[in-house]
Amino acid sequence: MNVLSGVRKRSRGIGCGAGDPVRIIQIIKEGKVNKADTAFILAAAGLVLLMTPGLALFYGGMVRGKNVLGTIMQSFFMIALVSIEWVYLGYSMSFGPDVGGVIGDLSWFALNGVGNAPSPDYATTIPQTVFMIYQCMFAIITPALITGAFAERVRFVPFLVFALLWALLVYNPVCHWVWAKGGWLAQMGVLDFAGGLVVHVTCGAAAFAAVLVVGPRRGYGRTSFMPHNLPMTLLGTGLLWFGWFGFNGGSALAANEVAATAFVATHLAGMAGMLMWVVMERFVMGNATTLGAASGAIAGLATITPAAGFVGPNAAIAIGLLAGVICFLAVRLKSRLKFDDSLDVVGIHGVGGVVGTLCLGIFASTQVNPAGVDGLLAGNFSQLGKQAIGVVVVGGYTLVVSWILLKVIDSVVGLRLTEEDEVVGLDSVEHSETAYNQ
Repeated sequence: MNVLSGVRKRSRGIGCGAGDPVRIIQIIKEGKVNKADTAFILAAAGLVLLMTPGLALFYGGMVRGKNVLGTIMQSFFMIALVSIEWVYLGYSMSFGPDVGGVIGDLSWFALNGVGNAPSPDYATTIPQTVFMIYQCMFAIITPALITGAFAERVRFVPFLVFALLWALLVYNPVCHWVWAKGGWLAQMGVLDFAGGLVVHVTCGAAAFAAVLVVGPRRGYGRTSFMPHNLPMTLLGTGLLWFGWFGFNGGSALAANEVAATAFVATHLAGMAGMLMWVVMERFVMGNATTLGAASGAIAGLATITPAAGFVGPNAAIAIGLLAGVICFLAVRLKSRLKFDDSLDVVGIHGVGGVVGTLCLGIFASTQVNPAGVDGLLAGNFSQLGKQAIGVVVVGGYTLVVSWILLKVIDSVVGLRLTEEDEVVGLDSVEHSETAYNQ
């Protein structure tokens, strides 16, 4: 969610529900709340929250029946864990007053000073509490996305320790670098409309580190790990797609033309990703599958995320088609490398986030969003380089810190289930439950 461009958009008369730039500037100066914008972002926040249960179902359907509840719990419990972290530390670290372009200070600890007046720096037509809770939903789903990489083999409590430390040491700093006033990547001109870098590149790099540290599932390469409930995965896909309209559309931070642009781009890229993935499956494997359709849709949605508010419909379709091809090939490659990314987090979210971030530097146009930038196709060669720097910095930092966290936690308390417990399954061993009583 490109916070800084959101402020610039409204100062240029694009948002606020009013066509008079003078009136818009007056609203900003007076700090008045725009009710339409507030209602829109509250609804968008609810949609983004819905994505986490949707993700839980998406992942849950793809694992074996003995692990479905454990897999769902790893995503679903992030709502509690990350929300409490966000209130006391996360919001202030991410968006609090800048310290050297690297992190926010803790002056907003426990939401001290965060009230219902608009912030002078972020989303100036809605209460700061609304901006805070909207951002909280992004912080929740990001560590939940990582869980798909090590599905069926990581213990619940060590994962919670990792998720909490990861939010503090990775998500909050990267969020500040890219989206906060004074963040050093934002100052450099790196753009990320709704989370290509902050959400998808970070979760993809962390997922890569997790696969390296945790290792493959017992029997990987010899045992078939067939999804136990594909209808559940398709239901999760639908909820994710629905929520993504709040994820991307709400990142305009106002009920305005940019929100409409992002909404349309989100849908078109999602459908194009699904279309191309299914075509690739049919061409390469001889069959079009429901799992492929779901994977392609998520690939398209993830890939358009950083660019959604900066590109037009045709560019969004092109980005979705690229996602369908590139992410499909990335997922196919993992089996050749014997890389057990259980639910394709690296191949879909990580690769999609990288491709989308770079595509912003190619397809962005100020004719679509005057507060944005022109990309390579509009004659601006420098933006693609800035986007590439963002990818390298965010991906590299996340990979290193995630690997260190995982290695330390594994050495202290142990991340993995024992071989015996892995045979029994997460549901029984970790939660004393079963999803399907006979």
